[in-house]
Amino acid sequence: MDHAAHLALLLAADQPPANGIPFRIFIVVSVVGAVLLAWFLLRGYRDNG
Repeated sequence: MDHAAHLALLLAADQPPANGIPFRIFIVVSVVGAVLLAWFLLRGYRDNG
């Protein structure tokens, strides 16, 4: 391994881990969207009488 690659690995290991806030927001929005879609679709199968 050359010196530049070793230095890049050391600098990458020194960085703090990225926070998972965007991923958590994506998961929450996906779950809420799936629930709303299921409610909207299943609402049409209800008896109106």
